[in-house]
Amino acid sequence: MFASSQCRYTYEECKETVDWLLAQTNVRPKVAIICGSGLEGLSDLLNNRAAFPYNNIPHFPHSTVPDHEDQLVFGELKGKQCVCMKDSFHFFEGCDTAMVTYPVRVFFLLGVETLIVTNAARGLNSNFNVGDIMMIKDHINIPGFAGQNPLCGPNDERFGVRFPCMSDAYDKDLAHMARQIAEEQGIANFLQHGVYCMVPGPTYETMAECKMLQLVGADAVGKSMVPEVVVARHCGIRVFGLSLITNNVVSAYSSKDHANHEEVSGTTDMPTQDLQRLVIHLVEKI
Repeated sequence: MFASSQCRYTYEECKETVDWLLAQTNVRPKVAIICGSGLEGLSDLLNNRAAFPYNNIPHFPHSTVPDHEDQLVFGELKGKQCVCMKDSFHFFEGCDTAMVTYPVRVFFLLGVETLIVTNAARGLNSNFNVGDIMMIKDHINIPGFAGQNPLCGPNDERFGVRFPCMSDAYDKDLAHMARQIAEEQGIANFLQHGVYCMVPGPTYETMAECKMLQLVGADAVGKSMVPEVVVARHCGIRVFGLSLITNNVVSAYSSKDHANHEEVSGTTDMPTQDLQRLVIHLVEKI
């Protein structure tokens, strides 16, 4: 599956998905939010909600991660029309880059101008604590180094240019607004700023891999989100990203700690409300 260098989905298929969605709801979103692991509750905050299971939407992929609700939710947040993904897609599920990023191209054709991505990540920076929220200032795309870039293959100019710039992947104005909001909400002490590294998973990183990622400047590591950011920027959508630090990587061979999915899922219950408030007020100011 990963060997394919051509996009699986065409512009016309994306348009069919969009036409179906627009026929089901009157919401015309300008903001899209991808809810990462444990952060699906963001979609429950929308008013006048209309939710569509992924498997009911033409051409839409669906997730295989246990306990995840596969829904695309339309509604209003602080008076702004939004669409939320209650779950994203991952390489470790067997999804290729076209499947992982398909929703972002749908968002683009829906008229979305701003994408907010959230995820659960493991802290690599020794100054980070469990429960911190990291604003993403840049990313390292490990699958991309291996040729798994969602823009590989023929380029459709209706989505974007052949060689998009990625030095401005994360919008600085949105980051500045988020910092101000964090200070107003009294959570600035828990707000970090750093580089997110994506690995394909499903295994957690070895200690040697963690040390390598620290050496190249990564502050947090996770298994999602970067392909969506790449496609969003290809489409001209501005991006704001947040990582919830759910656990710290194991960095000592003598340690008896072991990373596990239950630890990640349990930790997200603690600072989720702070992250939700941050996103709500950011949407309000956009």
